[in-house]
Amino acid sequence: MNYENKKTVEDIDVAGKRVLVRCDFNVPFDAQGNIADPKRIDEAMKTIRYLVDHKAKVILCSHLGRPKGEFNMKYSLAPVAAYLSEKLGQEVKMAKDVIGESAKSIAASLQPGEVELIENVRFHKEEEKNDPAFAKELASLAEIYVNDAFGTAHRAHASTAGVADYLPAVCGYLIQKEISIMGGALNNPKRPFVAILGGAKVSDKIGVINNLLEKCDTIIIGGGMAYTFMKALGYSVGDSICETDKVELAKDMMTKAKEKGVNFLIPEDNVVAQEYDANAAHKTIPSDTIPDGWMGLDIGPKTRDKFAAAIKGAGTVVWNGPMGVSEWENFAAGTIAVAKAVAESGAISIIGGGDSAAAVEKLGFADKMTHISTGGGASLEFLEGLDLPGIACLNDK
Repeated sequence: MNYENKKTVEDIDVAGKRVLVRCDFNVPFDAQGNIADPKRIDEAMKTIRYLVDHKAKVILCSHLGRPKGEFNMKYSLAPVAAYLSEKLGQEVKMAKDVIGESAKSIAASLQPGEVELIENVRFHKEEEKNDPAFAKELASLAEIYVNDAFGTAHRAHASTAGVADYLPAVCGYLIQKEISIMGGALNNPKRPFVAILGGAKVSDKIGVINNLLEKCDTIIIGGGMAYTFMKALGYSVGDSICETDKVELAKDMMTKAKEKGVNFLIPEDNVVAQEYDANAAHKTIPSDTIPDGWMGLDIGPKTRDKFAAAIKGAGTVVWNGPMGVSEWENFAAGTIAVAKAVAESGAISIIGGGDSAAAVEKLGFADKMTHISTGGGASLEFLEGLDLPGIACLNDK
């Protein structure tokens, strides 16, 4: 699964050609209907500007929210077109449909360097079904396909993979960056290679742990998933989140780590409370003595120090998932300590999208990280060593 030889926009002549670009414009909106955080649009600008500067006729497409396969203007991309027009300093022509008369006539009339945005591809149920007839219609708008939506690269949808059956297909700068940084870390890491995995469930991370056991020097486990590993060691975990059906698997993983000489760290102490509440009274206790009626909601101070020490000399760090309920101040100290350690480590640091990316940004460490992935699910599957349909479909150099 080496994607580093995929063609990019720079490997193909785009001048005067109609180029369909799949972006990830799935941005949040505030109560007034304004874009609350344009980060994903901003991330796509490098590819869009390159195509405009190289005189392509640019046709942008994306999904937004979950309109369930019907035209629901609450999920219209019109506000995105307005934002893009402002950023590019030229009008981005907004189509009224996806593969209908409006999208087709605008595409046909585009001049080199002009930009069109078609409507939300998920207004058609065929998009998520990767329907070949729909993909072919979408492809008929253009002569070249560029995928720059890493956030949906793990989905085999019509606009992320299907259109590549009908057009020459390359990646944009955003996907290229994800491939080179994350692929480089997995295939040829600067050592020591430390993986930090958190979040609620072991079941979400089984594939990731198994893949990283083959590659890492140290694996650090925090968050809700840690209690399944504690249970596997025979500890009492009280009312903490615990996947009892995964306890044997957790044992096997720890045994495998030992056999491979991988340093496998789980929490020594925990911040516990009697209820799942932001303001619950809490205390710190050792991992092996969590009493009934109490649940772990963060890693404790000894664990923070132990984890930070393991991160300190790292060459490469991959982090996916918070150490506790990091959105609540009382239970964010573990995630903050880890973020700080990663930021100060000097390592190549890769934050795998989703909750960990949100935590790092909220806590103010974003600019200290080498790379924050733009796709939660996609980066997890990448770390797991799975094929990503939206990248696998692109042409090789």
